[in-house]
Formats: sequence, C-alpha cells, structure tokens
Amino acid sequence: MQSFEWVDAKSVEQAAALLSASNTRQLVIAKAGGLDILDLMKEGILAPARVVNLKSIPQLDDIQFDTKSGLRLGTLATLARISSSEEVRRNYPALADAAAHAATPQVRNVASIGGNLLQRPRCWYFRNAQLHSSLPSATALRDAQMQYHAIFDNTHSAMVHASTPATALVAYDATVHLTDQRGRSRSIKLDEFLLAPDAQRAHDAAIQPGEVLTHVTLPPPAPDARSAYYKQTERDSYDWPICDVAIALQMNDRTVRAASIVMGWVAPTPRRARKSEQLLVGKNLDESVAREAAQAAVADATPLPKNAYKVPVLETVVRRTLLAAIA
Repeated sequence: MQSFEWVDAKSVEQAAALLSASNTRQLVIAKAGGLDILDLMKEGILAPARVVNLKSIPQLDDIQFDTKSGLRLGTLATLARISSSEEVRRNYPALADAAAHAATPQVRNVASIGGNLLQRPRCWYFRNAQLHSSLPSATALRDAQMQYHAIFDNTHSAMVHASTPATALVAYDATVHLTDQRGRSRSIKLDEFLLAPDAQRAHDAAIQPGEVLTHVTLPPPAPDARSAYYKQTERDSYDWPICDVAIALQMNDRTVRAASIVMGWVAPTPRRARKSEQLLVGKNLDESVAREAAQAAVADATPLPKNAYKVPVLETVVRRTLLAAIA
C-alpha cells in the first residue's frame, strides 16, 4: 500500500471540492466507514493520493423519521444503528432486518449506509489486481468459477451488487441525495442510481466527480403496509448471500393493492420482479398465489453453467418472503 494524504473535511462542500480535484494522475477518494476502501487499497485495486474523511463532518449520521416526510438516513449512519432503531424497525422492518443481517456485528458497528451502497463488487475476479484492469466479459468467463454470480442480466457483466440493505431500500422506493462543492443538491431514485458493476468506472453508481452522497430518504409507509426481508446463505453463520429478497406490500385486508418485490445478489443491480408484482395486484395473497408469483420471479433467469442452483433457491426465498410479509 502506497502512502497518501489524509484530509478531515469540515463540511460537505469542502469534501466535494476536494473530491472534484480527482483525476487519472491524482486519485482522491471519500471515506465513510472505510472498510471497503481499506480492502481495495490492500488488494492493490485502489491507490489514492488523497483520502477525504467524511466522519469529521457533523450531523451526517442522523436517523430521522416523520410520519409525513418519512425516513431520513444520514450517509454516515451505521448499519448497526439502522438495524436497532425503533423507528426503522417499526415502520421499515425489511430494512431493519437487511441491515441486521449484513456482514458481522463488528462490521455493522463501523459500516455506513452511504459506503455500503457505494461499495465495489465482491467478485473474486474483480478483486484480483492481476485481472482487474482487463476483466473479461461474462461471456468469456462462462466456464470460470461463477457459482455465486448473476442469473439475470448477465450478458455483459455477471458481477452482482454487493449491498444487502440496497435490496430493502429499493423495495421501499428509496431516494439518494447528493451535494456538490457549491452546495447544490440533486436527488435520484436508488434503483436508477445503482449501476451495473464495471471495472473501468470509479463507482458503480450515478455519482458525479465532486459530489458527496449526503443522505437517503424513504417515503412514509402506508397505514396498511406490510413488508419482509429474507437472506439465504450457505451457512447460518456470517456468509455472503446466495440471494436475498425484500418485499413491500400495500394491502386491503388480504388483497394486494400494490407490490414491490426486489431480489438481490442475483443480478448486477437489485432486480425488481415486475411480472410477479403485477400478478399479485388484486389477488388474495395465500400459499398458492405466493407460489405462482415466485415462479414468475425466476421465469426470465439465464443462469451460467455453475450457478443454475440459484434459480430454485431464489424461487423458494421469494415465496417464503411473500408469506412472511402477511404472517
């Protein structure tokens, strides 16, 4: 790991100004919790000339809830605080569960929601410094070790998005908010903000040079809202997911009025199961309907030679999460 300059930013605008100076010769990166950045630097993927510390900026770790405006998560709010927040657990249980099941307790105490959303892929080819700069296409890697890779949208890239909370946040229609060095802000839906992993980009997100992700917002839940989250791993102990599913429903008694079904770790970005969502609307959600919706969720899967097992696993997880949402 090469030496670098450390700067404690005092404001969002100062941090954005420092980040805008980044170029191909002098890489400047922002640090929130810093876990992924440290990994990338140790692995030889990142070699920044300057690291801008965001944790020195006050009030970026706020968690606020209002019945009219919804939930606001400061970019430095840790996964541990999100998972344990009474307001989050009461109003957005799928998000609380997703944050609680991410990584290990030690990591959750440090990892921030902003850094978690902006982390790079956990693909072992992406993380290999010898392969990173000339990462082959998914087609060229079809016979490689891709048993944990994408089963949807995997023609160009088979890497999956690495954020567990992102699955629940997309289900809740979250919006990310960014600020530049002049204090100008812009907002973008999270499902549009997250981009398919690409080794040639600095971020797998629609963040511009000189912007800081300041907070994430979720709309207030409807009075009849139901939601659930489930993460499937190979082991009960800490492990990367085979898949995870977050579901947010609006109900009239047991009849589905609106549905959001999001599947993580099976595509380059969290994937909406739109056919399943449409199938549910207007129906009484029971075991039979949940099974039909789960089958529709995986109907368009295009598994690679070594990860076809993920299709029936995902189908089962979608069905179980739907039933958990109305339990």
